[in-house]
Amino acid sequence: MGGQACVLYGAAEFSRDADFNVLASPENLDRLQGALDELHAEVIAVPPFDVAYLDKGHAIHFRCHHPEANRFRIDIMSRLRGVDPFPQLWERRTSWELPGGETIDTLSLPDLVASKKTQRDKDWPMLRRLVEASYDGHIAAATPARIEFWLTQLRTPTLLQDCVERFPEQAERAAPSRPAVRAAIVRDPSAIETALTQEEAMEREADRLYWVPLRQELERLRHGR
Repeated sequence: MGGQACVLYGAAEFSRDADFNVLASPENLDRLQGALDELHAEVIAVPPFDVAYLDKGHAIHFRCHHPEANRFRIDIMSRLRGVDPFPQLWERRTSWELPGGETIDTLSLPDLVASKKTQRDKDWPMLRRLVEASYDGHIAAATPARIEFWLTQLRTPTLLQDCVERFPEQAERAAPSRPAVRAAIVRDPSAIETALTQEEAMEREADRLYWVPLRQELERLRHGR
């Protein structure tokens, strides 16, 4: 669900770790622990590896010590702000077949984009590139679902303007819920930029507020340790 998934979707990102969204059931976490044991992975920082912390939305951080993955970091989460619970994410997942026949499952592109709407500076350029890659790669094979996705998620003003002009009927339907689309319909570049900036600010603030109690709990755990 992180940088490795972004690479598969064509928005390359250098990443030193792997982020996973998992089903936080006892049986599944037992399987996960078995995989972590094979990697000689240990918990680093806080919180500890416990389903209660996963259910609250915390990330559990691991460092691998297996010779073939030495120092590689793995982050595990089961709940993401603004994203559906795991069963729905699993139903919408994208499966990639790699050379050699191995299959990797990632968040669907819309879910990956939603997960990137955080307060972290590095996530917003990646979010933009993910949607740009989708638009550039699939505009010749546009589907209703893709058009809706582009109109609600494009953050590149010129591409949003192009999308609105290509698909005016769908743009009119999207306009009431997205000021940036309304600005593109009337061809106001300055208003598009302003609307996109306001969107980002609202999402950053929502993410900050979401993490306030979680960060407070992490501080208590650090002091207790």
